[in-house]
Amino acid sequence: MTNKMWGGRFSKATNELLEDLNASISYDYRLAKYDIEVSIAHAMMLAKSGIIKNEECDLIANGLKSVKKEIDDGKFELNKQLEDIHMNIESRLTEIIGPVAGKLHTARSRNDQVVTDTRLFLIEKTNNLIALIEENQKILSQQALDNFDTIMPGYTHLQVAQPITLGHHLLSYVELLNRDKLRFKDSLKRLNESPLGAAAMAGTSYPIDREYSAKLLGFDRPMSNSIDAVSSRDMILETLSNTAILSVNLSRFAEEIILWVSTEFNFIKLPDSLTTGSSIMPQKRNPDGAEIIRSKAGRVIGSLSTLLVVMKGLPLTYNKDLQEDKEPLFDAIDTIELSLQVMCQMITEMKPNKDRMLKSAKNGYSIATDIADILVQNLDIPFRDSHKIVGSIVSFAEENNKPLDELVVEDYQKIDKRITIELVNKISFDRIIHNKTSQGGTAPSNVKKEAKKWLKALKNR
Repeated sequence: MTNKMWGGRFSKATNELLEDLNASISYDYRLAKYDIEVSIAHAMMLAKSGIIKNEECDLIANGLKSVKKEIDDGKFELNKQLEDIHMNIESRLTEIIGPVAGKLHTARSRNDQVVTDTRLFLIEKTNNLIALIEENQKILSQQALDNFDTIMPGYTHLQVAQPITLGHHLLSYVELLNRDKLRFKDSLKRLNESPLGAAAMAGTSYPIDREYSAKLLGFDRPMSNSIDAVSSRDMILETLSNTAILSVNLSRFAEEIILWVSTEFNFIKLPDSLTTGSSIMPQKRNPDGAEIIRSKAGRVIGSLSTLLVVMKGLPLTYNKDLQEDKEPLFDAIDTIELSLQVMCQMITEMKPNKDRMLKSAKNGYSIATDIADILVQNLDIPFRDSHKIVGSIVSFAEENNKPLDELVVEDYQKIDKRITIELVNKISFDRIIHNKTSQGGTAPSNVKKEAKKWLKALKNR
């Protein structure tokens, strides 16, 4: 049999293979609650505009609420022959209230219907992601406050570079996540426009009130161009782009967690509940959560790439290719939500090994740059000259297996006679760390102030 929703033009049934390829019900069922919300708003607008009777609107709205209850209760049966969630809902509505259900599709198309559903989905999920990002920011800020003076090595090229505080390092991710959050917040401005009423692609001759339906659905305004309304998917591309950038930032932190819990680093410890064991090596405690977050970034980036490729050659307006927007979107959103939730737990539960971090900072000659700065400030020499002197001091320390802050004045004077006991007394980890008071620097006083500022700001949101 032909599809009863659109089969008037057709005399033969759809090929089963094409039916399988064409159907989207296996995944777009997730739009059901939004589709019902959109349909109720559309019915109310039709009644307000005098296109259908008020009693017909009430019948349709009550019928749609019954369908929603069936969906919520798990009693709604999906029919692949009806292709998508929109037709499945309309078919069931017809069974419940009879032919008047057919009036619901007046002055609209599945083209504007599905993109309106999708925008509502995106708005809800974007707000969820913003809340999850803020939760990670709060926990990072608290850990930063708790570790405002915990010394650790900072790295460039994965080589020990300069001493920093763990709190300062964690606050860098607060800043990264804040830009992620701002990208999502900014996207809401463009999401909050309603495509409903664009119909198939040219608008409609019915006297509809698009401002009214947009208001009912919580949009700021209707979209201005019917062609743009049904054919554009940049709002999904923007969301996937934001999600991909966020996933990369999470992946970078996950990579550091993986390094930090390794035997070689031993900077932090994660609880048993956030690690896994080995089927053969009983001593193992694997940071699987961080490893999976790291790998999931590729999956999210792949979702963005998928839709970019789908969109790149599409002429206006609607093409069935656009059906391929949903699976990568749903998958990316699910993936990033779970990644944020797991990351939240890991940040909360991680316990720093402060002694090990301090020892690693000292072992890496990480205060070499600071010694060079001390010589510049006190001997009135160019930094390049000071850099050369300190390079020789580091070589001496390596040959004698000594940390820089344990060298005595006689050691320094073997390299340069101008280095006095007064200068050597300035070379200590505590003093060097506390002196990094420039704006954005790692001084504990800075870190404490910034962590408190972030906690206060996030509490008020």
